[in-house]
Amino acid sequence: MSMDFPALADRRVEERSAVDAGVFADQIAAAEAPVILRGQASSWQAVEQARQGDRAIATYLSRFGGGKPLDVLVGLPQIGGRFFYRDDLSGMNFRRERVPLGNLLGLLLKFAEERVEAPPALYASAAAAPDHLPGWDRANPMDLAPADAVPRLWIGNATQVATHFDASPNLAVCVAGRRRFTLFPPEQVANLYLGPLDNTLAGPPSSMVDPDAPDLARYPRFTDAIPHAQVAELAPGDALFIPALWWHHVRAFDRLNVLVNYWWAYDRSGTPFTALIHAMMSVRDLPSAQKRAWRAWFDHLVFGDDTADAAAHLPEHARGVMGPPGTERTERMRHYLLTILSGRG
Repeated sequence: MSMDFPALADRRVEERSAVDAGVFADQIAAAEAPVILRGQASSWQAVEQARQGDRAIATYLSRFGGGKPLDVLVGLPQIGGRFFYRDDLSGMNFRRERVPLGNLLGLLLKFAEERVEAPPALYASAAAAPDHLPGWDRANPMDLAPADAVPRLWIGNATQVATHFDASPNLAVCVAGRRRFTLFPPEQVANLYLGPLDNTLAGPPSSMVDPDAPDLARYPRFTDAIPHAQVAELAPGDALFIPALWWHHVRAFDRLNVLVNYWWAYDRSGTPFTALIHAMMSVRDLPSAQKRAWRAWFDHLVFGDDTADAAAHLPEHARGVMGPPGTERTERMRHYLLTILSGRG
């Protein structure tokens, strides 16, 4: 299945046939590398309906109406389906609307059946099934993700989601239409040209580079990221495992596209990213000698191979925030940080 991807990235994501939950946990999720699972959801009711055409899948999805309105991104035809910042970064090139499921499906189906050449870009993003499509998870079960991983639906037309990362592992299942994921490993962050950290498109920061049409004069280091890119092309029923912190650009090609994803093992406090921002404030601009000194602290207590032994010389009752991981230590750390940051310490 080819989607005419430009020659800048011809390395393909590893592929496997459908697996059971045990193999997924032991061989795929544990390996921390992207993997396509061909036909993993081929027996889903939704996938079977999608194979029958746009109207069939729209009719099927409408059965799950009655939930909360969807958060829908709306962009003018001029953006070509690429939700992003305005050219001067003064804002976004789209707006957000709350739209009932039936209304969104009606618009998508109208544009599809009338073959509108340049429709507005419409995209319902990360709609939690229990809230917005109640009953979806029972009709289309997925046993690879943990039981508490909430299925989230992404419904729209031909659109692009800018290159971003997720803080948790991600299992993405293509239901209707074709999808292409372009992935980069986490260590390519410096070559992807981060967008604003505190003014993001939708949660995590995004890359400023469009991998489908990179401006190499403006973003020259992207040439160093290209050899590390991996491409995954999905058809209905295929699934893609994306490890935590892997960058991915997502492109939907058809007039009515549906994807379901599952996130799990997510640190809802967002503490690693919060710690990064705090380190930028408190460490990054120190004199070089002090930065080197604090790097030794970080290596010893955070990034080194022997962090578990950093407090071995202390009796257990005296280790405090240097003790082994667990709920008690986390709460001790939280209390300590709140005390220090509030100025009470």
